[in-house]
Amino acid sequence: MGKFDGKVAIITGASKGIGAAAGRAFASAGALVVLAARGSKALAELAEEIRAAGGEALAVETDVSDDASVARLVASAVAKYGRLDFAFNNAADGHRPTPLADISLEDFDRTIAVSLRGVFLCMKHEIPAMLAGGGGAIVNMSSTAGVGAAAGIASYVAAKHGVLGLTKTAALDYAEKGIRVNALTPGPIFTRPEMEAANVGQWVPMKRMGRPEEVAAVAVWLCSDEAAYITGAAIPIDGGKLARTA
Repeated sequence: MGKFDGKVAIITGASKGIGAAAGRAFASAGALVVLAARGSKALAELAEEIRAAGGEALAVETDVSDDASVARLVASAVAKYGRLDFAFNNAADGHRPTPLADISLEDFDRTIAVSLRGVFLCMKHEIPAMLAGGGGAIVNMSSTAGVGAAAGIASYVAAKHGVLGLTKTAALDYAEKGIRVNALTPGPIFTRPEMEAANVGQWVPMKRMGRPEEVAAVAVWLCSDEAAYITGAAIPIDGGKLARTA
């Protein structure tokens, strides 16, 4: 018996990296997982993997920047499993490092649409479903770039700062209604081989990059009863990076 048996969790950006690791982690804890991402093939493969391991998963192709698409995602979760208890709003987008004045309007708008508007839309639809079931827990994906900044990624930094603002406000709006809302601020996480070649971990006090599974584990913990008194928090998973720059 898992600690999340009978509970339902939505994970966005679930086709790869941290999102895929979270899908596996929530399922391993017993949750019925609803996997969302723009790409359908990898999403379907992950759902099948989870089912083959004895879990339960539903794959829903979703564009988190689109209101109707997010509404369908939440409605599909409730129609299939009858409730919604947890959400890990992990989907994000960005562009190649570019000085601010050279960022195209298209690139800026797309980053904001997915990484910030997407979190807003997800919460907008998830919260009523959770209220109908008596409460729940939401974890939003920010970044160390949402606490500080980095050159060349102005649109991403703006979006991730915004995610923290949305998180804290939603936490206050629903603190008395049984919904906890927290955020994660990961540092460099190993999601692409080129990151290792660039030796990204050298800039981290622990001298390594994090693993997607390490981020997923914190998301699962924040949704559990062990974190029942935590809301409105931004949890760093960064090998000490923010401690050094504070």
